[in-house]
Amino acid sequence: MASEDITIIEPEEEESEKEMTFLEHLEELRWRIIYSLIGLLAGALLCWIFVDFLVDKILLLPARNSGVKLQNLKPFGQLMLYFEVAIVGGAILSLPNIFYQFWKFISPALRKNERRYITAIVAFSTLCFLIGVSFAYFIMLPSSLKFAAQFGSSEIKNVFAIDEYMNIIISIMLGSGLVFELPMISFFLTKIGILTPAFMRKYRRHAIVIIFIAAAFLTPGTDPVSQIILAAPLVLLYEISIIISKFARKKT
Repeated sequence: MASEDITIIEPEEEESEKEMTFLEHLEELRWRIIYSLIGLLAGALLCWIFVDFLVDKILLLPARNSGVKLQNLKPFGQLMLYFEVAIVGGAILSLPNIFYQFWKFISPALRKNERRYITAIVAFSTLCFLIGVSFAYFIMLPSSLKFAAQFGSSEIKNVFAIDEYMNIIISIMLGSGLVFELPMISFFLTKIGILTPAFMRKYRRHAIVIIFIAAAFLTPGTDPVSQIILAAPLVLLYEISIIISKFARKKT
């Protein structure tokens, strides 16, 4: 009979919905880390090709504009500096891949319709980080370096070690980039049930106070204008995070 030859093919999605074991999760995590490292290495190699441009035209520009004098105090200080710039630059270039691997790792915890937005989430996460880095480079660093160069007695010449200067530049830019990931962090915490928009609205005043205290510590000197310049986007990010948390809550 023809009817006896009919076979039923199960949808592939049901197989993907099968719950993974702990060892399978570890294996998946291992491969996601490997893919991220491959992207970082590729980005670092590309940055190494243009490392002279990155150092001279980008990273040393805030020092020149602020009147900061730099010097190298270690025999291989500049070589190690170039390696550091290439690695950090490679990490920034490979951010879309890193974010993609992270979201693919947690995608089994998302619903089918939510997985369709992974590309948009990766793009938005990368954009937030780059905006934070740009904010630090164009707004925070000039005022910080100018204050550091002009502070103190006129009898003491401020000359900075190049490794200390680069540590400040890179740490401020990366830190600002991470702070600007607040909307995506709220999305993730809401998805796993730790954060709710009601909680964020309830403690909005506390958050604003903490933001201004953080701005006072991160901003050099006692200039209230600089503190407001730093605090204003952080308050805006908090409000955006509430909206994103509300959106993520509806989709849960």
